[in-house]
Amino acid sequence: MEPTACRPRAEVGATVGVEEEFHLVDPATLALTPSPELVAAAVRHELGDRVHPEITTTQLETATGVCRSLDELRAELTAARAQARAAATGAGVLLLAASTHPFAGWREQVITPDPRYEAMVDRWAALAVRQDIAGCHVHVGVPDVGTAVAVLDRARPYLPLLLAMTGSSPFHDGADTGYESYRTLWWGRWPHTGIPEPLGTAAGYREVVDGLVAAGVVGDASHLYWDVRPSSHLPTVEFRLADVCTELDDVVLHAALVRSLVRVLAARAEREEPVPRPRRELLRAARWRAARDGLGGQLFDPLAGGLVDARAAVEGLLAELADDLADRGEEDEVRNLVQQLFGRGTSAARQRAAWQRTADLRQVAASVVLGGAARD
Repeated sequence: MEPTACRPRAEVGATVGVEEEFHLVDPATLALTPSPELVAAAVRHELGDRVHPEITTTQLETATGVCRSLDELRAELTAARAQARAAATGAGVLLLAASTHPFAGWREQVITPDPRYEAMVDRWAALAVRQDIAGCHVHVGVPDVGTAVAVLDRARPYLPLLLAMTGSSPFHDGADTGYESYRTLWWGRWPHTGIPEPLGTAAGYREVVDGLVAAGVVGDASHLYWDVRPSSHLPTVEFRLADVCTELDDVVLHAALVRSLVRVLAARAEREEPVPRPRRELLRAARWRAARDGLGGQLFDPLAGGLVDARAAVEGLLAELADDLADRGEEDEVRNLVQQLFGRGTSAARQRAAWQRTADLRQVAASVVLGGAARD
């Protein structure tokens, strides 16, 4: 389920909402643990307005309401995490805030008994059954699909950098993958994920959707799993590229950057500035590099065609967004959050540090379980 719909015909970027997906783990062993009764209660909408089911009984999803300020978003995220954590604790499980579980695998999962999820398994078979990853999605209010498409077309070169700031999936199925966001690679097996080609117009978007429906890849636009897409039923553009952020501050930062970017890119579209068109192969290379190295090394700039220090790339993004953030009184907060992220590193860096310290994947899992004051 997605955040409550933004009001129709809203100003671009006036509203923002966030979805987060969490793994369910046993309090003693921290192993991935199905909780069918808990998820069934979520299917029946019994866990509160912010907590929803996911495709497996080892996950829960949270969704904020519509927010108009970063303070409101922070409060909503805090409340959503608390609501989900209370529901999980009541069912005897904990929430793990990372995109992959460090040592469990898809075989520990059970598909949620719900027609939507059963239809997904019927359509995508093993891809759906082996979907043992979690993500973070940001919805930003836009007045219409045409604006969403204009933003999507212009956002493509920025997506790898946004990904690099959120990596939380270095371990998968008990092994160090060598990536900060192995989720990105695992997710990439699907036929309709990644960075889409420029769509041009709302009609161009609908043409692509119709083609994918005709091919049987999707049943409708709600099953487009691109890194960024127009929402199928909300007046929003949705960014779906991020790993789950363990730190709540990093969620706020990611959402703030996404919302500011939407405002800036929509303004460029309004001025009819040209759409950047990096080759798809170079975008794929930039996305791969971001998933591998995160903020710990160099990233590939798909427009310049060369490597750039990751932190310098973040500073470059902040420079592009500075006027917009300053106009809305958000620049100081965003810069402070960036410096915090630089200082402590991503969740992936935290997990690798726990592994290097202990050589124990349970301690890695413990480092990303929600419940400590430092994390939420």
